[in-house]
Parts: sequence; structure tokens; C-alpha cells
Amino acid sequence: MTTITDRLAIAQSRIAQAAQNSSRRAEDVQLLAVSKTKPNSQIIEAYHAGQRRFGENYVQEGESKINALSQEFPDIEWHFIGPLQSNKTKVVATLFDWMHTVDREKIAQRLNEQRPESKLPLNICIQVNISQEANKSGTEAKEVFALAEKIARLPNLTLRGLMAIPSADVDEQTATQELAALQSLYQQLAERFDSVDTLSVGMSNDLELAVAHGSTMVRIGSAIFGERDYTKV
Repeated sequence: MTTITDRLAIAQSRIAQAAQNSSRRAEDVQLLAVSKTKPNSQIIEAYHAGQRRFGENYVQEGESKINALSQEFPDIEWHFIGPLQSNKTKVVATLFDWMHTVDREKIAQRLNEQRPESKLPLNICIQVNISQEANKSGTEAKEVFALAEKIARLPNLTLRGLMAIPSADVDEQTATQELAALQSLYQQLAERFDSVDTLSVGMSNDLELAVAHGSTMVRIGSAIFGERDYTKV
């Protein structure tokens, strides 16, 4: 039976091989372990295996985990990667280190206002609906630069880059087109803003293709922790 430690090693090996295939350095692609719906014991196991970055999708669950683990494990870096309603921004602003899914000015403004002065600025990725699916969160590509300008002016936020969830269950040509468009958008954003250094894209099933298109942070959940049990959320 493979352990979380084993699966983390396999994920890191996949990242390293994908980076090598793309003439990139493995250390330029970070692994974000998506721990949503998983118990604290599994996060601790991953921590002891060397993992420090964890992603959560649900505000209440993330709040509970951070409150339970932050004192004993203060060097965990917590990333919020799920959709966020404006009435729940305070928890993210107060507890998390990164927010990947900003897609409108209202959310950015509230996060800025609610970020404690005692903390470093909240790291922000703009979520882009690169696949242009009607039922998917994210701003349109043409709106990214206007939103980025507004975020860059907010003192308690730091614009770090883009996040996207490409189409699922599509042929490789379509997936490649979407990722190429995202990579181009990211490169343009990085040229305009010195703080931009993060392209958050790629999951268990498309890690290699994402790294080939410039991903700097891949979000891996089930390949590390196993299938999720949503009845416990």
C-alpha cells in the first residue's frame, strides 16, 4: 500500500520529469498539495514528508484546519483555491497566505480592507476563465489587465499572477490551445508587473502539459491524498 509520503515523491518526480522535458528547472515548479476534505492527520503526514504548501477550497474547512494546525506548524503556507463569496472574505483575508481565485474588484477590495496590518500582504492570483465556459468561475482574458491594475494599487495585496482550470475531458489539441493562450496572457502580465511570478495551473491529470506551458505551481490532490469524500465537507 502506497503512503502519502510515497505519493508525494511520485508527484515530485512527475514534476521533475515534466520540467526536464520542457528544458526547465524542477525547482521552478512548486507543488501545492490540495487537502480539501482530508483530515488534519493527512496534512501532518504530508508535512512530515516535507510538504509545506497546502490548498483548501472551502472557507469553513480551511478556517478549522488553520486554527488547529498553525500553532504547531507555523511554516505551513495556506492557499485558498476555491470560489469565494463576498460575505466570506474576512476568513481568507485573516488566515490565508495566498488567494488564487480573485475574479472581480469587489472581492479584491474586501480582501484588502480585511487583511490584518500585522500580516504580510495577501498574495493574489487572478482566476481566468481561459476555456470561456459559462458555468466556470474566472474573469475573461480581456478583463485581466484592468483588474490587475486595480489589485496592484491595493496596499495589503500583492499581485502574483494567474490561476486557471482548463477544460476537462477535451482532446489534447484543445487543451494545448487553452494552455498556450493562458501562458501568453501570463507572460504579458509578468512584463507589466514586477511582482508577477506565478502561473497556477495543472492538476493530477494534466500536470505534464501544464508544466510544458509555463506552470509554476501545480495543484495536486487525489494523486497525493486519494479520492475525496465530499460527505465530510
